[in-house]
Amino acid sequence: MRRAVTAVVVALALVPVASAASPVKIAGTDTAGYPRLVVNVVTASPAATAPRLREDGVPASGLDAVNLGAAKSVVVAIDNSQSMKGKSIVDAAAAARAFVDAKAPGDRVSVFSFGRHTLQLTGFSASSAEADGVLQGLAVDSSPGTALYDGVVAAAKALSASTQPGRVIIVLTDGRDVSSSATLEAAVAAARSADASIYPIGIESSDFDPGALRTLAGETGGTYHGAGSTAQLQGVYASIASELDRTWRLGYVTSARPGDRVRLRVTVAGVGATEESLAVPVAFGQAVDVPPSRALPAVVYTPVGTVALGLLVGALVAGALFSLTRIRRRNWVQQRLAPHVVQTVQRGNQADRLSFLKALFRATEGAFGRHAKWRSIERMLVRGGVPLRPAEFVWLMIGCGVGAGLLFGAAGAPALLTLVALGVGGFLPYGFVAYRVRRRVKAFEEQLPDILTTIAATLKAGHSFKHGLQAVLDEAQPPASDELRRVLTEAGLGRPLDDALGDMADRIGSENFGFAITAVTIQRQVGGSLATLFDMVSETVRNRQQFARKIRSLTAMGRMSAYTLVGVPFFIAGIVSLMNPEYMRPLFHTSAGHLLLFAGIGMIGVGSLVLKKIVSFRG
Repeated sequence: MRRAVTAVVVALALVPVASAASPVKIAGTDTAGYPRLVVNVVTASPAATAPRLREDGVPASGLDAVNLGAAKSVVVAIDNSQSMKGKSIVDAAAAARAFVDAKAPGDRVSVFSFGRHTLQLTGFSASSAEADGVLQGLAVDSSPGTALYDGVVAAAKALSASTQPGRVIIVLTDGRDVSSSATLEAAVAAARSADASIYPIGIESSDFDPGALRTLAGETGGTYHGAGSTAQLQGVYASIASELDRTWRLGYVTSARPGDRVRLRVTVAGVGATEESLAVPVAFGQAVDVPPSRALPAVVYTPVGTVALGLLVGALVAGALFSLTRIRRRNWVQQRLAPHVVQTVQRGNQADRLSFLKALFRATEGAFGRHAKWRSIERMLVRGGVPLRPAEFVWLMIGCGVGAGLLFGAAGAPALLTLVALGVGGFLPYGFVAYRVRRRVKAFEEQLPDILTTIAATLKAGHSFKHGLQAVLDEAQPPASDELRRVLTEAGLGRPLDDALGDMADRIGSENFGFAITAVTIQRQVGGSLATLFDMVSETVRNRQQFARKIRSLTAMGRMSAYTLVGVPFFIAGIVSLMNPEYMRPLFHTSAGHLLLFAGIGMIGVGSLVLKKIVSFRG
């Protein structure tokens, strides 16, 4: 019996020891973002694979794991108030320098100081040279005061712009806050909003109170470290670095309701597992106010403004879909008259086609319809065979641009990328129509020699010129057949054939056909053999086309060189961004990098224009 009691006592005594020596432990939890909970897990040795988390035996939903031992953004904040004068500031700077020099290559460090006011001494950089130089010259603030909470808030704001998921604030101080405008609660809320963990270091003395620092650490998933003297700071920094190497920050969406108690089990492959009970608070504090984006007016963020904006966007989307998908039903008479009165039908049916947007389109037509650029857009749409009016086309471009900008903005893209998406989205309809115009003109140019040859053969057989056009209409394919059908229809309604052919040449945009029509007009006025003329024009057009193909083949290498020279910078930038994002980060996330990007794109554009001029030929 005595042996049994002794065994039980020994077992009970060993339980705390075994628990303390657990290879996996939950260092802290954050429930402020309910229903999303954050759990910090520290392992006995660095773990390469992400821990698995179960809540009451069920795998956690939407689990995302951040390894703080991998690349992360770190703020090193040092108290440089007057109480740190002398050996304290020297030892603190030396310990911070040792920490920065020993950091992982992918870590980006920024140095802050807080005395009477908070100052950001360096930006985030993967190089330790800048931070090392600043820390060597760190001096005590000339004004009395310690703005500890302001320093934490400023560090959190700087970290919120970081693209790295791991975010850490290391705060070193020897006293309490006395000059901050922010409160302890505001500092904790700012760190939570930035998804950052705070690791405070307190230089403890007889009157030192670590309560505020322990609160900062406990509420953000960090750990408080105390130093008996400044000589121990290097060891404390090394302890924090070792702890970060073994820390995973797990975030997931809980299924528990406020007031419930859940059982968390964390398992790390090859290391071990641990369990802990967590109580979900019954009530939560005031949410942190996130300032609205300045991309839209402030009235949009009010309840009424949000509803109005939603209704407006919904109406625009519904109108666009209705306008693009509605099929006009025309009766038999309209179908027969359409080829003869195209322009009249287009204007007469505008109200039906544009539906409830007709007022907007009419106002647009009235405001810009007389401008030359507006008429050129109309001519381009007709030349490309696109069944849209200029007002519809312009608003389609605006809608595509705004839609692309909203899509990228909603996805959280940078403002510069959103602006680029706005321009590219607006240009897409224009590029599509321009492509259709080039393809249609090229198809007509390919048909033109055969058209002229057919007309010449018909004239040699004794038929009239109009019968020659009819023969081409019967045998040709679009777009030639469509255009000639319209010419013959207009001539049948009494319009002079020369005028109808002149309009066709202007409408189709073919220089060769324009030359042919000019020659036909002159020949019909002065007399002569039209068949011989058409044979000559046909042979000339064939020779021109053959010469153009030869020139194009001779300049193929130059064009390919131009494409290669223009594409290589973008290809290399994309590959390097995928292989080493940190290396390309200054180019995409700094003002100097943006200037270099604009300068590079501008020089590429100028170079491409020069290369295009070299390999282009107009005969």
